[in-house]
Amino acid sequence: MKNKIKYKRILLKLSGESLMGKKGHGIDPEVLDFFSREIKKIKDLGVEVGIVIGGGNIYRGLNASDQGIDRVTGDQMGMLATLINSLALQNALENHGMYTRLMSAIKMEEIAEPYIRRRAIRHLEKGRIVIFGAGTGHPYFSTDTAASLRAVEIEADAILKGTRVDGVYNADPEKDPEAIQFESISYIDVLKKNLRVMDLTAISLCQENSLPIIVFNMDKDDNLLKLVLGENVGTKVSNIEYSNEKTIN
Repeated sequence: MKNKIKYKRILLKLSGESLMGKKGHGIDPEVLDFFSREIKKIKDLGVEVGIVIGGGNIYRGLNASDQGIDRVTGDQMGMLATLINSLALQNALENHGMYTRLMSAIKMEEIAEPYIRRRAIRHLEKGRIVIFGAGTGHPYFSTDTAASLRAVEIEADAILKGTRVDGVYNADPEKDPEAIQFESISYIDVLKKNLRVMDLTAISLCQENSLPIIVFNMDKDDNLLKLVLGENVGTKVSNIEYSNEKTIN
């Protein structure tokens, strides 16, 4: 089975909003349980897993100015929100028998290891899931950028971005029933079409390092497993020179 693995080391990017589930706020234990079971399926194959999770279900730094909070302070609050989600996910993963390490870009030794690249890689080699919390540790950078940066640093084979839709579309599929999904698309086209797969900095970093991004529906059983085995799931963003579209079935 290990010979069939296409992506041996991955960076899984999850949004904080994905943890809300049907609750509409905070953290839904059922979502944590589901994500943990899906991740265990690929861990059992020997895939090395790094994870970056956002904090939007708790606090979004971009909304800080609307609340009279300056951007830097708001982003710092957002970084702390990612650590709350990271701790919750770490606990859920360990409840399913997986070994984990939480590494923080902000020093917080009582609850997380400081992020050190070589140590993170060593944890992955030892079969531990590494959760990268607190973004990049700097304001003005999103968790998308943090995911791209960590993926490049740990030499991941791909970024797998879990969402609630099946991939990248030419319009919002939740609002436009005529939306068409891309099977594959180039970094340049993502930027030209303003598709908002990830922010500009994150896309540029992936492009410069030829790191593919695969956007897929994390809410569907076995999608993550199918992806690491090389099945055609979601939308692949890479250095291809053209884009393929496929109509929604």
